[in-house]
Amino acid sequence: MLFYHEYVVPKHERGLLFKKGDFVRFLTPGTYRLFGTRKRCSVERFDLSEPCFEHRLADFFVKYYAADVKSLFDVIETGSREVAVIHHYRRFAGVIGPERRVLYWKGVVDVSSEKFDISEDFVVAPRIARMLVGAANRVRSVLADDPIYLREVPEGHIGLLYVDGKLERSLESGLHAFWKYNRGVNVSLVDMRVLRQDVSGQEILTRDKVNLRINLTANYRYTDAMKAIQAVKDPTDLLYKEIQFALRAAIGTRTLDTLLENKSAVDRAVFEAVHGKFAEIGVDVRSIGVKDIILPGDMKNILGKAVEAEKAAQANVIQRREETNATRSLLNTAKVMEDNPTALRLKELETLEKVTDKIGTFSVYGGLDSVLDGLVRIKR
Repeated sequence: MLFYHEYVVPKHERGLLFKKGDFVRFLTPGTYRLFGTRKRCSVERFDLSEPCFEHRLADFFVKYYAADVKSLFDVIETGSREVAVIHHYRRFAGVIGPERRVLYWKGVVDVSSEKFDISEDFVVAPRIARMLVGAANRVRSVLADDPIYLREVPEGHIGLLYVDGKLERSLESGLHAFWKYNRGVNVSLVDMRVLRQDVSGQEILTRDKVNLRINLTANYRYTDAMKAIQAVKDPTDLLYKEIQFALRAAIGTRTLDTLLENKSAVDRAVFEAVHGKFAEIGVDVRSIGVKDIILPGDMKNILGKAVEAEKAAQANVIQRREETNATRSLLNTAKVMEDNPTALRLKELETLEKVTDKIGTFSVYGGLDSVLDGLVRIKR
């Protein structure tokens, strides 16, 4: 006894009919009565609101059912050096990579595509890049994951573009997007602003065998980042080492006293040693300065005592010089009064004035001369 089953394909769906696992035909909207058991006949149904048709037999259909495929699908194919950007209702929907074929159901969703040749120019057009950024910085690809490389170069920086490990060119600040198909793409950032390099904790012996710990700071900026990166693997690391070598040479040829008296000489010596070398590879070393010269504990005590003794000696010299000047002034005054009685009398009056300032009552008998004569006798 034969059985039949009824299958309904709605207007928004399409179906694939199989009998005993073998494809029979496509089913358009309608009602179908199929004879046989359900194990013998089966129908795969597809909702046209999801237009992308991904099926294991897609290539089989294109080759052996070309007429049906043409009437039911939009077929988008890419060459070995092409990519296609897919739009649904003119809105970005995904990307198809090189050497791909994708079938889209005709009907509910309006599907369109744009193809791009990436054999030479693999930069994503700004219009496409903006759509990709609008898709949360990640492309939803139909048959591949993350087909583009997105990198934003901040203000004050440049990007160095590497393709398959080779440095191609520099990129200005802004958003940059590249197709990754058939190549490896990477962008490294270089800060073009003035940067600081600290060289800290350098323990160096002076010419007179004093062990010092020195901290130094250098300011620099890239003038030609591509030249610097191509010439040196790590310009920052090289700058650190060259400053170390120059600092050791500058300290090792000077005594401690020389360093303490003229610290700027070390700055100039280190700057002159490194500036020219780095200017040749596109790095401008702007300034170098010693921040700290740290002495050992015992040397600090010795220097403290030396400074204390020096200052004490200077104070003693100043005191003796002032005493000498005062004595010389008194001697000059005495010579003037010796030859000039009037000047002597004025000095006596000045002395009398000073004495009377500290006396409440002062009585004079026998005239002013007797007072002055008595005063002179008292002083003597």
